Amino acid sequence: MRCQLLCTALFALHALAAPSWTATPFNPPSIPLAVRTPYLSTWLPQGQGVALNDAWPTFWAGQTVAWTGLAKVDGQSYSFMGAASVDGVSFIKATQKTFNFTSTQSIFVLSAGPVDLTVTFLSPVESDLAKLSIPLSYMQVSAASTDGATHSVQIYSDVSAEWVSAVTSWEVQWTTTKTDIISHEVHLVSPAKYEEVKDQSQYGSLHYSILNDPKATYQTGQDAIVRGQFLNHGVLKNTQDTFFRAISDSWPVFGLTKDLGNVGGSAKRDSQLKASVPSVLFSIGHIREPAIQYMLSPTVNQDRSLYFWSRFNTAADVISFFLKDYANALTTARTLDAKVEMDAAKISSDYAGIVALSIRQSLAASELTISKGANGKWNTSDVMLFMKEISSDGNMNTVDVVFPTTPIFLYLFPKLGQYLLEPLLRYQASGQYPNKWSIHDMGPHYPRASGHQDGLDEAMPVEESGNMLIMALAFARKTGDNSQLKRYRELFDQWTQFLIEDSLIPAGQLSTDDFAGPLENQTNLAIKGIVGIGAMAEIASRLGDNATATNYSSIAKDYVQKWQVLAQSATGPHLTLAYGQSATWGLAYNLFGDVYLGLKLFPQSVYDMQTAWYKTVINQYGIPLDTRHTYTKTDWSLWTAAIVTDQGLRTQIITGLKDYVANGLNNVPFSDLYDTVTGVSAGFQARPVSGGHLALLIV
Repeated sequence: MRCQLLCTALFALHALAAPSWTATPFNPPSIPLAVRTPYLSTWLPQGQGVALNDAWPTFWAGQTVAWTGLAKVDGQSYSFMGAASVDGVSFIKATQKTFNFTSTQSIFVLSAGPVDLTVTFLSPVESDLAKLSIPLSYMQVSAASTDGATHSVQIYSDVSAEWVSAVTSWEVQWTTTKTDIISHEVHLVSPAKYEEVKDQSQYGSLHYSILNDPKATYQTGQDAIVRGQFLNHGVLKNTQDTFFRAISDSWPVFGLTKDLGNVGGSAKRDSQLKASVPSVLFSIGHIREPAIQYMLSPTVNQDRSLYFWSRFNTAADVISFFLKDYANALTTARTLDAKVEMDAAKISSDYAGIVALSIRQSLAASELTISKGANGKWNTSDVMLFMKEISSDGNMNTVDVVFPTTPIFLYLFPKLGQYLLEPLLRYQASGQYPNKWSIHDMGPHYPRASGHQDGLDEAMPVEESGNMLIMALAFARKTGDNSQLKRYRELFDQWTQFLIEDSLIPAGQLSTDDFAGPLENQTNLAIKGIVGIGAMAEIASRLGDNATATNYSSIAKDYVQKWQVLAQSATGPHLTLAYGQSATWGLAYNLFGDVYLGLKLFPQSVYDMQTAWYKTVINQYGIPLDTRHTYTKTDWSLWTAAIVTDQGLRTQIITGLKDYVANGLNNVPFSDLYDTVTGVSAGFQARPVSGGHLALLIV
């Protein structure tokens, strides 16, 4: 049963009060559950507190993707996830006791009578490229007695066909296979390759699976029938409904169960969830083939596949491996979680929580791909990473979205940064893009990297040219690999020549903050261009061209001196938003590039002046982006925190951001645009720029 009105009412009620459970490090606006790719991005919206069994999970864009969890303890039925109801069958809602999130995991503990259920959602973050590209996520449910006695426990979970399309009137079909795994596969009857509706893919398949086991059962069919079977009998029938139909026609669901047997334990929880604790492991994912269409020429498109296909032959193969690799994945996750916590906590506990909430969201916007060679074999030397500009629009590899995301790649996997730049560089080096500045994106609609042969992409000439030069140098430095710099040297020179023409006094144009509109003579945009020229000086030096390096370096230094005169307010000790507008100011976050790269183009006095000024204009939840509005951006705020020269101000910026994300006034995945006075998000959500929150970890 869907009970949409009931779910909405429940959310509204829970928004009125703070959570009754303990949340660590805080209760976020939306909890990541299965968050791995642009099409596997499932969340539990929170407001001021929604338990795991209060409402249906949603896709990042807001539409329901039903995911149910039920349990029987000594014959008594409980719900632990979702908002299911079954006519004529009663059950008790388990009581959520705690919630904790790390960089890779969301962990809930719910009391089901005398048994505690620990529900762990793990979205792996792997350095192995094949593992990194697997579009699957884990849910583990473990049980432990809290009264010293043993109790009979059975676990049930199902998913609906809503996971494969946002259009519930469209028809789906499904099948269940039973080998070393039990796996449900669901897909549209009439898939549309490379198409989206409400940001959900309209091709590919949902896979919901567990390891085969004598105590595991399955069933597909109408939601009330399948759930009722478990609630009444504790097992499923191992049968398949073959009446393929619309998603909303009697709501077909795909159920799996496991009998955990007699569960013991003690009231003292095993926080490490050792293998001895009775549990069941589910994997969920959305697999499509091919994944990306990339334009090689105006008449030739290349189909690109996720990297993991180079190691696995079938979906069943990769699912089987994934389920059996859980122990390794959990060990890797805990190691990463501990490292991130340790590094971020050196700055502050508030910062550690912000970073932990950011990582899955940021990485899940990207997909790692390879191509096939003329011989039909996988070409693992041709690697490209594609990023979706989630929420603000559906562009591919948007340069000014990639740019603020760079800290997460520089901190975790710098080679991925080069893979992310490669589609943009290769396309423009082919001569298909007509403008002398850098392209804005690789295509207006993910997953089609269709380019812009007409040159009519959203124009951000200085912004994107500076971004590309800064990123290319940063990733080459971090990886120690200059091959990309050498391969695209002419392109980098072309963009640098443009910046020499237009960055000191930028013509009227958009910057990355395009929602604020175009503006002439933008002070912060000029910084971007000057740092870009300085970056090119080092690129030339790394390639052995010292004469060009000296020339570009001298130009950048000369521009800084002239910029200081142009950018200084005549009425206050601060930089202006735009030259000549003395009453204006804004976050000069583009200075971060100068600091991170260590170019030292801008004098210390500029950083000291801005630090002193920001202290006078900070609001409860942070510093406004500029004088035109009271909103700000989370990524640019933390870039600013990374360059201010006062520890107290840095802490104040971080605390304001943490207070915003924990204030209970929002219910979407970490929005990077919000009001610094009210603490309410202002539009964007689930975007990869949350990777920019790691800026303080790389300086």
